[in-house]
Amino acid sequence: MNEKRVLLIVGGGIAAYKSLELTRLLRKGGVGVRPILTAAGAQFVTPLSLSALAEDKVYSELFSLTDEAEMGHIELSRSADLVVVAPATADLMAKAATGVANDLASTTLLATDKPVLMAPAMNVRMWEHAATKRNLATLKADGVSFVGPDEGAMACGEFGAGRMAEPAAIFAAIMAMLGAGGALAGKRAIVTAGPTAEAIDPVRMLTNRSSGKQGYAIASALAALGAEVTLVSGPTALPAPPGVKRVAVESARDMLAACDAALPADIAVCVAAVADWRPASAGDKKIKKGAAAPDPIALVENPDILATLSKHAKRPRLVIGFAAETHDLDAHAKTKLAKKGCDWIVANDVSVAGTMGGDDNAVAIVSSAGIERWERMAKGEVARRLAERIAAQFS
Repeated sequence: MNEKRVLLIVGGGIAAYKSLELTRLLRKGGVGVRPILTAAGAQFVTPLSLSALAEDKVYSELFSLTDEAEMGHIELSRSADLVVVAPATADLMAKAATGVANDLASTTLLATDKPVLMAPAMNVRMWEHAATKRNLATLKADGVSFVGPDEGAMACGEFGAGRMAEPAAIFAAIMAMLGAGGALAGKRAIVTAGPTAEAIDPVRMLTNRSSGKQGYAIASALAALGAEVTLVSGPTALPAPPGVKRVAVESARDMLAACDAALPADIAVCVAAVADWRPASAGDKKIKKGAAAPDPIALVENPDILATLSKHAKRPRLVIGFAAETHDLDAHAKTKLAKKGCDWIVANDVSVAGTMGGDDNAVAIVSSAGIERWERMAKGEVARRLAERIAAQFS
């Protein structure tokens, strides 16, 4: 990765502080970083801190004689392999979508001939505004890629979509887009994510609260290390991670069939919250509410995807399962490890508020070697650390 370079545009917003951690991750990964700091971004992070982490000069002024003499804005816009905007504010997105070029950041975006990745960050009302939606659609049509935004609590006190993706998730998206060989180059991985949905009738279904965030983050992190990733996903509202092939499914049987079709693979990470049971039969018409109580819904057991992959004739070399528990975490994880026949179980306590559907997680890696506990951290960071641990198995 030493020959790869990112041009990082830091917009204005409280999320700008995450650009510092993103810069650190990129430099640690051997990627060069050349920063552009907007006037608004400089209200939240300093040029000195950004420059120190990037080990490069910070550019900020369109009409600076010094900057233009060293590297004109046209050359600057084409000096990197990838242009990253993090945070991508509503203002920067609007300028890029409409071709406005009235400062260094917007001029660079208009002049670049390189791929662009944006990590949006703004208030939920701004994100949901019709103007932002139009700009988003325009930018996507122009070929701009996006990572995030996430949903959660915001600095303004509101809750909803608009939080900038975590640095680990943006880093994974960048590495996938750069497409350089990584520790898992040449390896194939299957990741399952999200809930499954088991039909009761054409309208109703049995499902669960899984958001898919952890599985999507793991798929992205594996792709960042060079793996060819197939993400088999139940119903979620998440966008497909850059560089990942997503196969959308609904039921557990659909998910198993998609996993089987993705074999052979070197790695399988079963993160999805698969329904243990499904209705024995699904009505072809909506079951109407009547005067009499409906008959009980007969249930039958769903196929066990983790156990099936663990015992498959084309078994991946490394099979990892997830255990979402509400009590007796260690005991249940050890039992699952032995019963399923997989190599590791990643156990997490979903009774902790903000775990299922949230952005953070605390996990324990259970294997024949024992239990390794990780502190609570962003799901993107869990994914990055797990991907690095997986890569170590193939080194």
